[in-house]
Amino acid sequence: MISKTVEDKAFEQQLIGYRRKLHENPELSMEEYETTKAIEGWLDEAGVETIDLPLETGVLAIINGKKPGPVIALRSDIDALPIQEKTGLPFASKVPGKMHACGHDFHMASMLGAAQLLNGRTDEIEGTVRIIFQPAEETGAGALRVLKTGVLDGVRAILGMHDMPNLATGTIGIKSGPLMAAVDHFLIEIKGKGTHAAAPENGVDPVVIASHVVTALQSIVSRTISPLNNAVISVSRLQAGNTWNVIPGKAELEGTVRTFQEDVRARIPGKMRRIAEGVAQAFGAQAILTYNSQGPSLQNDEKLSGWAAETARKSGLHVVTPIPSTIGEDFAQYLEKIPGAFFFMGVSGNSNLHEPDLIIDEQAIAPSARFFADLAIDVLKKLNKE
Repeated sequence: MISKTVEDKAFEQQLIGYRRKLHENPELSMEEYETTKAIEGWLDEAGVETIDLPLETGVLAIINGKKPGPVIALRSDIDALPIQEKTGLPFASKVPGKMHACGHDFHMASMLGAAQLLNGRTDEIEGTVRIIFQPAEETGAGALRVLKTGVLDGVRAILGMHDMPNLATGTIGIKSGPLMAAVDHFLIEIKGKGTHAAAPENGVDPVVIASHVVTALQSIVSRTISPLNNAVISVSRLQAGNTWNVIPGKAELEGTVRTFQEDVRARIPGKMRRIAEGVAQAFGAQAILTYNSQGPSLQNDEKLSGWAAETARKSGLHVVTPIPSTIGEDFAQYLEKIPGAFFFMGVSGNSNLHEPDLIIDEQAIAPSARFFADLAIDVLKKLNKE
């Protein structure tokens, strides 16, 4: 094991302190006012320049190198989730019903550390690094809000990460191409005819029809999508009626579709509509599908992913090729406009993301900060040579 200097230990404890303060005081999407103030205050104490981000919440830090060059960006999200914490930690959330159960506190502490490190290495920076502390990732709206402000205009590359509980501390998952899924939402309304539950022949039962639709929808993935592609169709809500002895007049199915390939994503709504309408018609009912695209799949740039792997190994991280995740991430919105890469940072978690008992290894914060500082410097140097 490599021994740590006094300065290393102090840096680690400082970042852990940031993370714990943020963890104790979670704020939901577009309510991150105190979080914004805290980030601004810590950056100011460290002598890192910030400029106004023209949004209600969020922070933009700027580190200018002593050598000219392109502009790149790093990103952290800052919002929490409406979850009641059950970790029992001494620094557990002080806010009832709200928790950093997705690790955004880890992300913020890591990027605060990267900002400090970069601010002390400006003689190595060949260009400019912008660090975005972005609001509202959990709603899927934050990245688009940031893009609309124009603060990323002219940025040559953007880099980010998500903590990953099932990866060990000291491990980073890096791969080019699809890493996280596109997120779509659907609602199917089945319109039948209500009647007394004792006389179903007098009505058209939307509960039975909805059940058939749920089963039939699964055939889209199993029988119409190539096994070489990826798709998930999940019905997560089936709601009908309000009492035990009345067959209701309608039922609702609601859920999500997750895909990685855009051509697969484009075909699924039509298939769902034909199945829902066909099944309903066969029973003498009507089906209405409402389908909304929430966000694209996250596609990593091949070149930047390769550069990141090189830096990670030099930084002492163990690089693995991660299994793509069907979870959505609004960082994908940036990658539709700017070349970039997103990584999975190992944190040796005890549970899964969005779980109320999630505890992560705080020893992963400082290595994450050092990696992103090293990566920003390396990427700028490589871009300057192109």
